[in-house]
Amino acid sequence: MNMKKILFLCCICGLVAQQAWAGRAVIQRIATEPYASALVINAETGETLFADHADKQVYPASVLKLMVLLTIFDQVDQGLVHFEDMVQVTEEAYKMGGSQVYLDPSEQFSIDELLYALMIQSANDAAVALATHVAGSKEAFVALMNQKARELGMKNTRFYSVHGLPPSSGQHVDVTTARDFSLLCQELTRHPEVYKYTATKVRDFRQGKFIMRNHNHLLGTLPGCDGFKTGFFAAAGFSIAATAKRNGVRLIALVMGSQNRKVRDAKTIELINAGFLKASAQGQENYGQATSRLQQQHIKSAAQTAPATSVQKKPSPVESITPAQHKQGKSCLKSFLLGLITGAGILAALCLWIVKKQTRRNIRRPRL
Repeated sequence: MNMKKILFLCCICGLVAQQAWAGRAVIQRIATEPYASALVINAETGETLFADHADKQVYPASVLKLMVLLTIFDQVDQGLVHFEDMVQVTEEAYKMGGSQVYLDPSEQFSIDELLYALMIQSANDAAVALATHVAGSKEAFVALMNQKARELGMKNTRFYSVHGLPPSSGQHVDVTTARDFSLLCQELTRHPEVYKYTATKVRDFRQGKFIMRNHNHLLGTLPGCDGFKTGFFAAAGFSIAATAKRNGVRLIALVMGSQNRKVRDAKTIELINAGFLKASAQGQENYGQATSRLQQQHIKSAAQTAPATSVQKKPSPVESITPAQHKQGKSCLKSFLLGLITGAGILAALCLWIVKKQTRRNIRRPRL
């Protein structure tokens, strides 16, 4: 191949690359080490166990698909759609790039099957097919997503897509915060069916012709982990919304905008483990305080409800003697004293008589 042909091919490649770059909007890169923001909360109470730049604006990337899932749950709860409803694949869904299950316009799948594809494979074509079926168009479905975000109080969140891909030229990038997304995740925990989609590691699709593998490497690695979703594109970095449950306590962790997937996963494991330790310590302290309060309430309640029993004072011997008995006792004592005096007088008279008689006898005896 001569030099002219080589230069020609280089020019063609440059033009193609330029056109591809021109097709994407220029957005600020937020990915950093170890992450751009992080947050750990108690799923039941919403209590913050750890926060680091939790209100910093980030790009959710494919983690955004959790809002697609929640929006469809809402539609099912309202009876507007059903999990067994069949979805016709559209040309628009067929043309989607990125992570996908390679849907074809000739195919139909149930909402249930496409939700598995959405959560396990992070399929962008499944997201478009679901959105179009539920709301009639991507734009109408995005409006439902933003409406739900407002209802949840996600004040710093704005969705522009149903897949989380970097925006095309002239479009806006999806934005949120770790704190906002924790509200979405907290709402998801109120739908027990979420875990059958987010906890599945491997599942076949299209009757075994395609095998889907979950991008969440914490499943099977982090004890108690059963969700939720990961996301990535270059400017956004690697992000994850994760949850785990241990000993009846469920935590939610958001780690957003890491430059390295392994660092993101390691930090998420570290933060969740630390969160459980903190939650356990607080639980023991709260349990001790609650037990003490209950004991005090029980003692107080028992004192208030116990029957009023009077303590009877045992009468002293003096208090038990009646006036009649007292008078009778005095009379007996007087008789006893009189008898004692009389006896003493008789005994004295007898002694005196014996002495006198003995004296006379001594006087009459003759001397020898």
